[in-house]
Amino acid sequence: MLTLIHRHLPARRHGGRASLALIVAALVAAGGGLWWWRSSAHEHSAAPGASALEGRRFGGANAAQPVSVDTVRRQDMRVSVSAIGSLAAANTAVVRAQVSGVVQRLDIQEGQPVHAGQVLAQIDPRAFQATLSQAEGVLARDKAQLDGARLDLARYRDLLAKDAIPKQQLDSQATLVAQLEGTVKADQGTADNARLQLSYTRVTAPIAGRAGLKQVDLGNVTTPNDTNGIVTITQTRPIALVFAVPAAHLPTLVRLLRGSSPPAVQALERGSNRLLAEGRVAAVDNAIDASTDTVKVKALFPNADETLFPNQAVNVTLQLETLANALAVPQAAVQRGAQGFYVYQVKRDGTVTARTVKPGAVDAGWMAVTGELQPGDRVVIDGTDRLREGAKVEVIAADPAQRAGAAGTPSGRPASAGTPRGLDHLSPEEVAKVKAMSPEERRAWFKSQPQARGASAAH
Repeated sequence: MLTLIHRHLPARRHGGRASLALIVAALVAAGGGLWWWRSSAHEHSAAPGASALEGRRFGGANAAQPVSVDTVRRQDMRVSVSAIGSLAAANTAVVRAQVSGVVQRLDIQEGQPVHAGQVLAQIDPRAFQATLSQAEGVLARDKAQLDGARLDLARYRDLLAKDAIPKQQLDSQATLVAQLEGTVKADQGTADNARLQLSYTRVTAPIAGRAGLKQVDLGNVTTPNDTNGIVTITQTRPIALVFAVPAAHLPTLVRLLRGSSPPAVQALERGSNRLLAEGRVAAVDNAIDASTDTVKVKALFPNADETLFPNQAVNVTLQLETLANALAVPQAAVQRGAQGFYVYQVKRDGTVTARTVKPGAVDAGWMAVTGELQPGDRVVIDGTDRLREGAKVEVIAADPAQRAGAAGTPSGRPASAGTPRGLDHLSPEEVAKVKAMSPEERRAWFKSQPQARGASAAH
């Protein structure tokens, strides 16, 4: 009997362990199923709102895409060329001393206008005055000798007529007079040169213009070889503008220059494109730059108010001609794809179709085009990135002052800057109320408002 009990005990213990394992496995399976059921229920409760929001943001298969449009029209288009140029003084003079010496006086008013011939500086003249006096003394001496020789020559002629002297003596006196005349001329040249050197001690302005900053101070020794000179004068009335345009415009430019009215040029500020001045083309370079296929053009501006300065970089607009009554569309409407340039035209049934166009001149945000368009056709100017052939569209923000982009709200009105995405369908009072709630209160409020569940899914 004992033997039978001992034989059955191991089997009973093995059966208990198996039952325990089955119970644990059943509990794990039940827990996993409960977790999956709760997760699935949560996803199903949030999916309608999220799907609705996703549909509103990106549009479903049949949803109308919000776009902004403008109308094709005919207008005069200015054909212009844009470039970058640099202003240059009509004339620039580096005023240097023509003689060496100590600067005794400076009459330069830095940055102020000067007129031609105005005294700018005075160099110590004493050495040059002494040289002039010496040259004048030599000249006076030789003149006196010449006068005496001429008197003797006259006497010799009278004596020769009376056969009182040989003719050889008369010829020698005539030669002496000619020699003294040459000496006097040389002395006169030396005196004139000394007088000129003395005049160089007064440094004057060679041209009218605006003086720059002085390059020497009182008491400095200045020489003709000084690199910076005494001061630089720039002539800025008129002032020149040099820029390069593509060589393809050269025939038109030359034709206009030969006419009665040279092409107009506008100088614009680099940063803001603010108009600085207007001028006219004065000349075209005599050769094309082969490395860039451009030609240099020079324009002149009156610069009466002297607001333009040499070496100033500006944006340039060169107006070549005007296209009368050209077909024009907003520049933003023209797109470029594999088939070339095109626009999306909005048809009467609310769908769009792509129209191939050939772009032309651009003027004030409008582009001249040729293609299958007529005045009055509506073309998409914003929201083209979400369009395809035959897509349905909803026109919004037709007024240019209200164009906030076709990526606005699904209702067609632009979302306000302070309204979070997903709350734009609520009234301002409801938006303010939701913003003031705590996260828990907001979550409860969204659950109680079926129409706001899409917004709660976004948050």
